[in-house]
Amino acid sequence: MKKNLERMIALVTEFFNTRNDPDQISVNDEQRKRLEAIHPDTMSEYANEDGPVVWILMIPTTSDTMQRFLKSDISERQLLMETKPGDTYDAIYLCSAYVLPEFRRKGLAKKTAMEAIANMQKDHPIKALYYWPFSEDGKASAQALAKELGLPLYQKATS
Repeated sequence: MKKNLERMIALVTEFFNTRNDPDQISVNDEQRKRLEAIHPDTMSEYANEDGPVVWILMIPTTSDTMQRFLKSDISERQLLMETKPGDTYDAIYLCSAYVLPEFRRKGLAKKTAMEAIANMQKDHPIKALYYWPFSEDGKASAQALAKELGLPLYQKATS
């Protein structure tokens, strides 16, 4: 199981560089507990016998939080800290999705994300999705999810 886990951690750390960006979410034990309190499906994974091959991080929030994030009034880390467990959420921040290279283009990330979103929709009246594009693959994934769900998709402007 450690084989995939170690690879996943190294690849995510390298791609997102969260350790060197104080405005991004870097999932540590404290933030993991907060995410789980917001909703059990904020962190989702698909694993095989060697461990995780897909990691998805999505945060249900309010529309107000979404608008403030999209306008760069708050950072990604502030978005997490201002999202209160127990609130009623109507938007989902598609934070990140990572798939080990040999498992890409097989629909695993989409399947994992769709299941998590469906579970969030059981508990909250989700009306919109939003994201901060880091790659063309991420942008395409967000667009595909929004299209399949029939929800509007909003993109944070990149600097």
